[in-house]
Amino acid sequence: MPSNGLSSYSTQMVKQVCSDVVEIVEPAKEGYQLTLKLNFAKIPRGKDYFKVITQISSVQAVILCSQLKEMLRNVNSQDTSQGMSKPIKLVYHPREPFYVIRQPRKITAVFPLRFKEHSDVIIATAFFQELMDVGSSEKWSKAPPCTWSPIPPPELRGEPLEDLSTNGGFVSFEISSRHVEDKKLDKTVWSLLNFYAYVKKHVKCTRGFIQRRMQKRLESLVEVLHKEKLEEKEDVKFKGKVFRPFMLLQIKLKKRTRASSILLHIEASDDVSYVLIDSGLRNS
Repeated sequence: MPSNGLSSYSTQMVKQVCSDVVEIVEPAKEGYQLTLKLNFAKIPRGKDYFKVITQISSVQAVILCSQLKEMLRNVNSQDTSQGMSKPIKLVYHPREPFYVIRQPRKITAVFPLRFKEHSDVIIATAFFQELMDVGSSEKWSKAPPCTWSPIPPPELRGEPLEDLSTNGGFVSFEISSRHVEDKKLDKTVWSLLNFYAYVKKHVKCTRGFIQRRMQKRLESLVEVLHKEKLEEKEDVKFKGKVFRPFMLLQIKLKKRTRASSILLHIEASDDVSYVLIDSGLRNS
């Protein structure tokens, strides 16, 4: 890509964004790659107003997408076969840059990962390790090779320290010509630009799943403790208040029976049998 300004492909992509409202000013203002002139009189009113504003605000994303697409399309170009070039820093999401390194017959995309919570780091690290294991299997042999490392890869040597200070490590993907053939190009570009969003969604869903499982487990433990407490109350009630009527029953039987002994077999609610034997009865 040219050092000053944009490539012809990127310029053409920008011209397709609201061509009636947006006009490219050439040459660009000094110190900038692109200067746009907006004709507010041609911005429609009503429902289409927000649609046009949204399209205009997406110009930076369109430029970045077109630049990445152009680099991937030229993965087998002659200049990339001569050696590794300097890493190109791309910022699709604020405060989430990633690097693209052009190497012989391939392009490597490196993502520095940062997380606010320590629990998110643990979930993400497990996810990256699993991603490497699955990617190395025969079933996914055609997918771009993925590697994860807690330290910066050698390709990023010399980059700003603030970009290399991470707590989630570095994830790298190797893109070759077979990953950008025909319709695969748009899918690969979309996957790279939205990798940060994909990781965040996975971490969020996993954290929510763990919290739901913990909540469910806690409820089951509370239910068990509550049941034990109720059984203890029933046991105390049986030994105290319920036992007295059997004493009265025994006294009445003493008066009415002529048996030499009485056997009372009581089935309790907790599957424990109580046997009361009184052998001191005599004929009366």
